[in-house]
Amino acid sequence: MKTSVLIFAFLLSLGSVQAQKKVFPQTPGMVSYTYRNSFSKNVPATLDTIKALGITDMEFSNLFGKTAADLRKYLDERGMKCSSFGVGYPDLQNKLAEVGQNAKTLGAEYVRVAWVPHKGPFTLELAKQTVADFNTFGKQLKDQFGLTFCYHNHGYEFEKYDDGTLMDYIIQNTDPRYVSFEMDILWTFFPGADPAALLAKYPDRFKLMHLKDLRKGVVGNLSGGTPVENDVALGTGQIDLATILKAARKSGIKHFYIEDESPSVATQVPQSIAYLKNLK
Repeated sequence: MKTSVLIFAFLLSLGSVQAQKKVFPQTPGMVSYTYRNSFSKNVPATLDTIKALGITDMEFSNLFGKTAADLRKYLDERGMKCSSFGVGYPDLQNKLAEVGQNAKTLGAEYVRVAWVPHKGPFTLELAKQTVADFNTFGKQLKDQFGLTFCYHNHGYEFEKYDDGTLMDYIIQNTDPRYVSFEMDILWTFFPGADPAALLAKYPDRFKLMHLKDLRKGVVGNLSGGTPVENDVALGTGQIDLATILKAARKSGIKHFYIEDESPSVATQVPQSIAYLKNLK
């Protein structure tokens, strides 16, 4: 009887430990855009600021007037790395070799684009051209440089199509050998989609994630835009981060980056890091 009681107590305590398991045990990375104003003035000092927060994994979407070799030197000196390199759509269309070489110099594994040029609503015709372009970009980057191409959604792709959206169309029609995705959770939630459900639907297609939160009370749409002040510290907005991060742990996501577009990064970023660290 005493043994049974002890076993029951052990199982109960084990359950309690499991209940307290951290949802996000790793350290997040950082998107350079978060500190764009600071980077534009002093790149080394900004990297020092980020490193002081305990963050060493960067996604650069701008060279900030430096060469890729300059940035790599600054990163190496601080024991930091660049895992993803973001560029514009015209860069991939017109100077893909330069993009690939810069990404390799930075030490990145991924090349990411975050906007498909368009005017007005995103259409099926645009989605078809996007698929063709992505397959081309991705194959060239993989074959020539060994890089993985990722598309970062921005909200407008969630126009309804058939029994899903044009985002579904893009995911389903791009070649998974050459095209992967970076989920921006704000720009998935904002147009009305469920980030956790999308990860569960395509568990192997998303490799990167932008961690953001949307101010409470803000109503989304398909525009792909909202005032930067609507970016708030993680855990203070309306996005269910715990559920999304649980789904992300079951998916193919390799890198998580904090992105805060607001003018309040000095206070919000430390708050976001603390939230992730303590999320159970």
